[in-house]
Amino acid sequence: MKYSWVFNGHRSFLQQDARRFISQRTGNLYVAKVEASDVGNYTCAVRNMMTNTTVFSSPTPVVVRRDVVMGEYEPKIEVQFPDTLYVSKGSSVKLECFALGNPVPSISWRRADGNPLPGKIKINHSTGDLEIPYFRPEDAGVYECVAENSRGRNAARGQLIFQNAHMAIDANLQWECKAIGKPKPRYRWLKNGQPLTAKERVHVDAGRLTISTIRLSDSGMYQCVAENEYGSLYASAELKVVASPPDFTHRPVKKSTVIQRGGEVVLECRPNASPRAMISWWRGGELLRNSKR
Repeated sequence: MKYSWVFNGHRSFLQQDARRFISQRTGNLYVAKVEASDVGNYTCAVRNMMTNTTVFSSPTPVVVRRDVVMGEYEPKIEVQFPDTLYVSKGSSVKLECFALGNPVPSISWRRADGNPLPGKIKINHSTGDLEIPYFRPEDAGVYECVAENSRGRNAARGQLIFQNAHMAIDANLQWECKAIGKPKPRYRWLKNGQPLTAKERVHVDAGRLTISTIRLSDSGMYQCVAENEYGSLYASAELKVVASPPDFTHRPVKKSTVIQRGGEVVLECRPNASPRAMISWWRGGELLRNSKR
């Protein structure tokens, strides 16, 4: 769905700028530092991108009180992205951020870890939106939106997590997706484009998918579909199930260790294995067992 607003019945939609913002998550219209020119009737327009149809709400009047003058105040962030957002490989993610304030706040973005923003990032300087196309593992991290004016500053942050699951065989998987909509969205899951039904190890509870004791056959592309009569949204993630025998290539055991009599020693044994390997130690052909030492 795409949300727009019409002002006083004009044929063209209301243009967003530093003062006016339309959230594509909720459809709400926000106006910072209301002016006399903002008085009038506002109509919400919702376009279904799949059917290419548009429905309009009834007009909502906005009246400015002339007996009250709002003084200057620091930014107050009204629209922000989720605290945690799971993003699949190759998808595009858009982060919303908008603040009320007087003077009208400016919006800037940065990574909380101090690394520069990727060059491919698109920032809409009129609305403050940040978009990351073709999401990759290196794009994951904590992003921060900063709203600032002459009275102060405020910030909101959230973490983007790369969701391209590599799971060990026999592990348990739980994925969850959430969507906002009116009426409340219904959820269904797909695997490789086909409906996923609950059975034995697979449990579907609205937007939550649980697979217990995963197997190689569970590998594939999964999609969560949230829908109501006005449209549908898809969230995708790929599951790769890993099964491998113990391998010491990357973490070899030391060939020799020199210690003092009466001292202490720790011998590490950390092979790569999926599922996790059972570890045992042998000395001179004899199986070692736990003891007080």
